[in-house]
Amino acid sequence: MSDEKVVNMNSSSNGSYRKYVKFSITIAVFLLLFFLLLSSMMIVKEGEYKVVRQFGEVVSIKEEPGLAFKVPFIQSATTLSKKKQVYDVDEKEVNTLDKKRIIIDNYTVWKITDPEAMISNAKTVINAEARMGEFIFSVVRSELGQMKLEEIVNDEKSSRGNIDEKITKQVNDLLKRDNYGVEVLDVRIKRTDLPEENEQSVFRNMISDRETKAQEYLSQGEAEKNRIVAQTDREVQEMLSKANKQAAEIRAEGEQEAAKIYNESFKKDEQFYQLYRTLESYKKTIDGETTIILPQDSPYAKALLGYID
Repeated sequence: MSDEKVVNMNSSSNGSYRKYVKFSITIAVFLLLFFLLLSSMMIVKEGEYKVVRQFGEVVSIKEEPGLAFKVPFIQSATTLSKKKQVYDVDEKEVNTLDKKRIIIDNYTVWKITDPEAMISNAKTVINAEARMGEFIFSVVRSELGQMKLEEIVNDEKSSRGNIDEKITKQVNDLLKRDNYGVEVLDVRIKRTDLPEENEQSVFRNMISDRETKAQEYLSQGEAEKNRIVAQTDREVQEMLSKANKQAAEIRAEGEQEAAKIYNESFKKDEQFYQLYRTLESYKKTIDGETTIILPQDSPYAKALLGYID
């Protein structure tokens, strides 16, 4: 009996062990399958490319947002941005048309349009930006080399209104020629500086030019002022002369009319006229300090004494 119980207990233990092992294997397989599934899945987000490589070679590029799959362990995925990117180009020194040296600082806005071509020819984003920087500097040096320094730094005389567009177009032509799979959207020159050793000299020359131009403007203004003053004086003299002439004519007409009225009035009473003329002469000859000695029969005496007939 005891031997049979031992055999039964061993059989029961072996059965439980086998069930445990089977269950563990099932769980392990399930976990392995789940891990493989997760390893094969990838999420493509809006505004990005998923580049799938197998043994280093590009086998596919996922562009549409959503869930995508790859072969686990054999294939790998990397991300490239579809969005606009800004590349700050290193400062460079260029020579202008009038043999002046300036330092140019610019930046560019760009994006990847063909990730397969970009990877094939530039390999990495860093390399693509480096090639862009070389092209931009080459074009900027060529364009600014056709302009004088004053045209570049002086907004009034500058022809930089469309230079950024010209640079952008030429850089894109070079990138398309070499099939780099990227597009430059905009190139902007954000700063132009002079080398430190030339800066003060150029500033002094610019100040001197400005002072000369200011003196020219002052001289032109003074000459114009003198011309206007002379013309105004001449017009005033002409107006005064004309007014004086008209006044003299009016005065003469008035005196003539007054004389006519006087004559007509005095003819009516000659004694009154004589008295009036005498009194008028008094106004001109007698003041507060005048002493007059008159004969008794003089017109003045008669008028004063009331003897006028």
